[in-house]
Amino acid sequence: MQLTDNRRQITVGVFLLVGLLIFIVGIFTLGSQRKTFIKSITLNVVFNDIQGLKTGNNVWFSGVKIGTIKKIQFYGTSQVQVFVNIEEEAHKYIHKDAAASISSDGLIGNKIIVITGGSPKFPFIEDGDKLRVNTTLSTDDIMKTFQVNNKNLVEITTDFKSLAKGLVEGKGTAGALLTDQKVAENFKAIVENLKTTTASANKMAIQMDQFSKKMNTKGGLADKLLTDTAVFAKIQASVSELQKTAKAAAVMTENLNTASGKLNQKDNAVGLLLNDPKTADQVKAIMTNLETSTKKLDEDLEALQSNFLFRGFFKKRAKETAAKEAAAKKQGN
Repeated sequence: MQLTDNRRQITVGVFLLVGLLIFIVGIFTLGSQRKTFIKSITLNVVFNDIQGLKTGNNVWFSGVKIGTIKKIQFYGTSQVQVFVNIEEEAHKYIHKDAAASISSDGLIGNKIIVITGGSPKFPFIEDGDKLRVNTTLSTDDIMKTFQVNNKNLVEITTDFKSLAKGLVEGKGTAGALLTDQKVAENFKAIVENLKTTTASANKMAIQMDQFSKKMNTKGGLADKLLTDTAVFAKIQASVSELQKTAKAAAVMTENLNTASGKLNQKDNAVGLLLNDPKTADQVKAIMTNLETSTKKLDEDLEALQSNFLFRGFFKKRAKETAAKEAAAKKQGN
């Protein structure tokens, strides 16, 4: 009887010991998951909207869980202040300009806080520091954007449907190209003309290239014109002479214009003769009188030669003239 009682007590003791061990292991396991027994520092972040964050949600840094949300409370008029516990070992990777944002643990998982490391030129965070907020789109914002995009997509699809219908019915230029054979042939002709023009342009470019190479041929006229200073100086001198000649021709032309202008005026002798009929008649009369007088003078001279008083004089004069002509002939030979 006593042996049975001892066995029962031993059995109860073993069960109690096993239960106590399980309890202790559970506490340490949960504590390790919650990082209860790890030294930590406290940081705080002020959000306009925490999007469903709860106490106990995780805090992540570079894809690693480094802490949990300790406390959530209202801040100011409508903001929310969130206190987080961060492993003390993690603070040497996070700088004071680090930013915190709200994200999700998976597509539909619990909300979490994600911290970015910041710039190395800033010191590391310390216990009680306040992190700045990195504003990101929430799930609701993303869904609103999706709704707007879907609406735009429906409008674009409707417009494209109308456009496709118009193309099938041959409306517009594009529809005419697709349905009207004549328009399509004209368009093909335009394309062919463009090809021909392009080929001509390419040919012209090749010829211009060849011409430029000839221009650059050493020893050629173009090369001398561009590089030989002596040839250039001669050409420049020739141009100067041409300019002088052109200037002289211009002066002569101006003089001729002036002279021709004088011929059309009556303030000079030639112009008076050309433009005044009365003066011209007078000149004609004078010329007629001179001609008559000359004829009479010839007759008088002939009469004097026949006169015996002057006949010796004219014979002597004729002999002297003949002698001078003979002497001139001898000198010429």
